[in-house]
Amino acid sequence: MNKRLYIASPFGFSEAGRDYLYGTVIPVITRLGYQILDPWKLTSDELIREVNALPYGPEKRDRWREINLVIGANNAQAIRESDGVFAILDGVDVDSGTASEIGFAAALGKPVVGYRGDFRLSADNEGGKVNIQVQYFIEMHGGKLVEELSNVPKALQAVFG
Repeated sequence: MNKRLYIASPFGFSEAGRDYLYGTVIPVITRLGYQILDPWKLTSDELIREVNALPYGPEKRDRWREINLVIGANNAQAIRESDGVFAILDGVDVDSGTASEIGFAAALGKPVVGYRGDFRLSADNEGGKVNIQVQYFIEMHGGKLVEELSNVPKALQAVFG
């Protein structure tokens, strides 16, 4: 198959999120033959650890500013190189970085499959499942929004073949 999916998700920020992402979600996708473009692995862990080890202050802030540009550029390039995006939409509201990645992919004409397994209400009104614009950008190029992990394979097949 060799379709390349960029994974947009806030789950890399926490230990529990990483455990679910790498232990549950990504295996569902890779078993289907998709190649993962993982933003949490595009920038060197060593580089991030070095900056995190600095004491609080201007040097650490300035180094983070530099690294933030690297991270953003790496992620944007991976989205450009992908066939589309798989976005995790859990949380009280969709993560702002994930929403940005969805919008960027949509602007490039790339389809998005969104997964929201979180049962909390997150839409602007009864007509949606998440923020109006997020849902619009997911669906504008034939993407789908699913609410159960068991439905992800069917949605990926429908959208990416």
